Amino acid sequence: MITNLLKSLYTKVFINIIVENLQTTVYVEVCSKKEVLQSVRRNFETTTINSKMYDFIQTYAKESPFCYISVLDKSPLQGAIPTCVTNEMGRYCDINSSEYRCFSKDWAFYTSEYDLEAIKYEYRTIGVDFIFSPFVMMANFFKDKIDTTLSMFVLVEDGYLSFAVFNNSKLLYAEYLDMKNHKDEDLHMESPEEDELEGINLEEVNLENDSMVFDDFANIEELDENDVLDEFSEAQEVEQAVEKKVDTSHEGFSEDYQRFSLIQSALNTFYKDSKYDSKFIETIYIADGIGVSPDLKSYLEEEMFLSVYIRKIDLCISLCDIAKAEANEI
Repeated sequence: MITNLLKSLYTKVFINIIVENLQTTVYVEVCSKKEVLQSVRRNFETTTINSKMYDFIQTYAKESPFCYISVLDKSPLQGAIPTCVTNEMGRYCDINSSEYRCFSKDWAFYTSEYDLEAIKYEYRTIGVDFIFSPFVMMANFFKDKIDTTLSMFVLVEDGYLSFAVFNNSKLLYAEYLDMKNHKDEDLHMESPEEDELEGINLEEVNLENDSMVFDDFANIEELDENDVLDEFSEAQEVEQAVEKKVDTSHEGFSEDYQRFSLIQSALNTFYKDSKYDSKFIETIYIADGIGVSPDLKSYLEEEMFLSVYIRKIDLCISLCDIAKAEANEI
């Protein structure tokens, strides 16, 4: 009773930390009851806490005794399993070296104890109240679909993917992948522009006149020397322009193709591994936290014949939302 009275007198401060590949985003909300009084977001060019991040966090942490610091778990040894019965969990993960929580009576999420301690140690100077699983974020974000459909759900972060298959709120399969550690070396990733370039014979490109095609260089001595040099110069410029376009788009193409490949691989695992209650998947919902290109949707629709729905997700705000829900339970 006294605690509830104190909570009504003070604001609540929610500090949320999202670690990406090359930077860390800290998002802060200062709340009074259900009203957001202030929100601020700051990016730091580091993946570990430094003095600038510490000072920024402390500025808001000291505003209220009711301050909650949350981190989105990026531990490599984490996941979710389709049971919350202790003696069944060993079928899916090493439960002896992991800490787990039941999300419902049907499924649980887990993380290795070592990784959890490493997160706590990293943020020991500020303290961490909550370490949230991306599967909890996914379940909260897609609650309207998870409870009523048989579908695959994917959470896309910077360099990470979380997969889950739900059948009317019952988890059937889940996997968490770090893209840097799951590159398929057997994949030959070529952009469409590269394929087209291989099929172009620049000797046959008509640059001046549709009726003139340079398909026979046996009679090249009959051409004016300056005309020949001009044609080759222009052809080289065309080739260089196409190559430049391929180079600048290749990185984004490769990342989306890799995401497609990992989603395809995850579905194959779900279908083939006997420990999962596999069912045919026709629909996939993607929570896009980074801004994927339209190519990812095209790959999934054209290569796997899936119905694809993509929703934008603000990871910071979503993390804050589940932190608020957790704080209300305290």
